[in-house]
Amino acid sequence: MSAKAPTIGVVSLGCPKALVDSERIITRLRSEGYSLSASYEGADLVVVNTCGFLDSAKAESLDAIGEAIAENGKVIVTGCLGKEESLIRDTHPKVLEVTGPHQYEAVVGAVHTHLPQVHDPKIDLVPEGGFRLTPRHYAYLKISEGCNNRCTFCIIPSIRGDLVSRPANAVLKEAESLVKAGVKELLVISQDTSAYGVDVKYAESKWKDRMVRAKFYDLCKELGDLGAWVRLHYVYPYPHVDEVVGLMAEGKVLPYLDIPFQHASPSVLKAMRRPANQDKVLDRIKTWRKICPDLTIRSSFIVGFPGETEDDFETLLDFIEEAEIDRACVFKYENVDGAPSRDLPDHVDQDDVDERYDRFMEVQTALAHQRLQSMIGKTVDAICDGWDEDSEAYAFRTKADAPEIDGVTYVDSDDEIAPGTITQLEILGGEGHEMVGALVED
Repeated sequence: MSAKAPTIGVVSLGCPKALVDSERIITRLRSEGYSLSASYEGADLVVVNTCGFLDSAKAESLDAIGEAIAENGKVIVTGCLGKEESLIRDTHPKVLEVTGPHQYEAVVGAVHTHLPQVHDPKIDLVPEGGFRLTPRHYAYLKISEGCNNRCTFCIIPSIRGDLVSRPANAVLKEAESLVKAGVKELLVISQDTSAYGVDVKYAESKWKDRMVRAKFYDLCKELGDLGAWVRLHYVYPYPHVDEVVGLMAEGKVLPYLDIPFQHASPSVLKAMRRPANQDKVLDRIKTWRKICPDLTIRSSFIVGFPGETEDDFETLLDFIEEAEIDRACVFKYENVDGAPSRDLPDHVDQDDVDERYDRFMEVQTALAHQRLQSMIGKTVDAICDGWDEDSEAYAFRTKADAPEIDGVTYVDSDDEIAPGTITQLEILGGEGHEMVGALVED
């Protein structure tokens, strides 16, 4: 009788970029013969992949580490909070090892040390396309690490370093493998997706019978030929994004842009060290909508940034209305340890931050309602995410909806609908970010 394979558990916190890191760690360990457990009790060791972007995220990560230690006892910590090893060890001295973000080899080495393999690697233990933590029909595709921007509220460059782009052929090979494994939707992510390739001067690499540049447009064009939905996240509004919107109009890429504008007031944007020409941004958005009328824009914003006045906040509200931001999330400013914004003058009183947050949500909710009403009666393409137990209906997403963060359309059907099925729906009604639809008969 062969020895039982060593078993690991993985707790993955934070953004999709961290989720991809977890998938890579699991894929490597599974290829070496390790088993995976969904519970603390069934695991011989637990890897906790942490987030360290905001103080609230750090607290959540420390709580998760503590829970893993209490429930299992053998814990390795990795991820963004790993940059603060002393904080982790002061809080949880029983942690076995601590590594930083995207240090896959170090994590695997730590697992080898504290939970040695009992047999030789078996490559066939890894499914085609690698091991993933997302459903089978969609996957995150990370095209670069790090960031060259130096936003004053952000500590990501100090955690993950400067921009490091993957070769175009490496990205395309992974994407093709995912599609062959059944993925119907590729969610392209990085810290600054539209800056892809800047660090390597858009170097070419051979893909099949041709050379492909490591450039945002070129990569999107190639991905659009793989036969899957391609959704773009964390895109900065650089001029060359216009070309990619053209691909959206052609149907090569989903008509969806996730752009973290963060604010609209020139003075606040300047304090954030972000592009501060609001009129130019509005003109660019109008150009995009002319090129691709079906374009959906989602964004994130911060309220209560140091120095933000009532006039600044009103400028932000005017912007989301004039720009017709389709999807928006808003964060209350946090005084993140290590961020330059901590040293800025005129910090906003927390009561004012809370009040502005509520007002932002009121405006955004009203905009979402208007948008939903305009959808009623339309026929749209949508992808099925499977059966939703709470709603007792099938959950679908339109091209305007990314998983986990945007809206859902619920559909009744007597026939079973497989996750990943792409079909047409008629929108019948709904409320907020939830719509009700019906299958369109062929």
